[in-house]
Amino acid sequence: MTGQDIPKIAAFRQNLRDYRVPYLPFGSTLGPAEIEAVTQVISSGETLSGGAWRTRFEDDFRASVGARHAMSVTSGTVALEFAIHLLDLRPGDEVVVTPQTYQATIQPLLQYPDVRVRFCDVKEDTLNLDPESLRKLLNDKTRAIILVHYGGLPAEMDAVMELARERGILVIEDSAHALGSSYHGRRPGSLADIGCFSFHSSKNITTLGEGGMLTFANDDWVDRIERLRGNEADAVFVARDHRFGTSREPLPGALYPGHSYTHDCVALLRHGTNATLSEAAAAVGVAQLRSLPDFVARRRMIAQRLREVLADYPGLVAAVTEPDGVEQSQHLFTFFVRAPERLSRERLIHELAERGVQVPIRYFPLHLTPEWRSRGHRYGECPTAERLWFDEQMNLPCHPGLSDKQVDLLCELLGDALRAALC
Repeated sequence: MTGQDIPKIAAFRQNLRDYRVPYLPFGSTLGPAEIEAVTQVISSGETLSGGAWRTRFEDDFRASVGARHAMSVTSGTVALEFAIHLLDLRPGDEVVVTPQTYQATIQPLLQYPDVRVRFCDVKEDTLNLDPESLRKLLNDKTRAIILVHYGGLPAEMDAVMELARERGILVIEDSAHALGSSYHGRRPGSLADIGCFSFHSSKNITTLGEGGMLTFANDDWVDRIERLRGNEADAVFVARDHRFGTSREPLPGALYPGHSYTHDCVALLRHGTNATLSEAAAAVGVAQLRSLPDFVARRRMIAQRLREVLADYPGLVAAVTEPDGVEQSQHLFTFFVRAPERLSRERLIHELAERGVQVPIRYFPLHLTPEWRSRGHRYGECPTAERLWFDEQMNLPCHPGLSDKQVDLLCELLGDALRAALC
């Protein structure tokens, strides 16, 4: 820990209680269509695991995103874990990541102690990875880039992919926020080598609270993901005739029929696990995917209402509006307090908390979390991300499950809190 680390971290811990106040309730996006889908699954008498509903959900998702392959798993975290495994990282490799995301985006990299993780700073108006900062971090050891479409606003993918393709670097896009967004006629999940999605209850669609999806174009990865999610090993195998043991001595026929073959493992890449999305969850996913345009439209409506409230207060800056050709799903509503002489962010947080509105500041810079500090990362590594989180950044509820009355109340409470904070 350096001398600079202590004041910022200590101040954060001292005020931690301010960031843990009750949510204005999200509500639910589940309704009659989802109930009917689950009823069909239960009453069909068909398998509840790995059946036709999973296939249908994956087909519908692939078509929605525009990806060649879409493979479901049990969570977005598992999707990211599998995606990072597909990178085939080796000792000495480097991976460039964003610090402004949920910990699951890069958590699997903690399992690779001999791989160097380099945190790339973000742009101050979008919180997405900054292509210019990225350029300075790339070298001949860089194996991959992992980014997030923060809040549903697609990152500058043309610039990122140009840098990556020049150097043969793989790119993973964490699209957990970005289902329903678009980027110059394409969808997140089809913009890089691998896309990862989450269907947690807070995400843009849900599969009964948990679920995830990987999207990619590489045909060779299909079998590898199939093995991993189905409890088999991802490994290099050679066929073996089990009529004989390793010493060519016959094995008992009762154990192995005369023409029974299995495989010897030459190189184990990763053990498998059971990551099969249930049929009920997949059926709900099919129904939710049909409603996605309505969910996104409502998120965008709520965000516009909040922008209208903020517009009356100079020094409050909403995260950047969409560039031409880009449309965001508005998974999060983020704004910045940039007039500290007029308005204290901490005072505004307090006033909102007093009125029952939580202001979760997403996300704490990952390079300053204990697990990454133990790997040598320090305060000052990503100055823009640090300044924004510690001094300026705020989030407000922006979920389609909010009723009209709750949206009206949220806007009213925001206005009240702003007026009180300016007194």
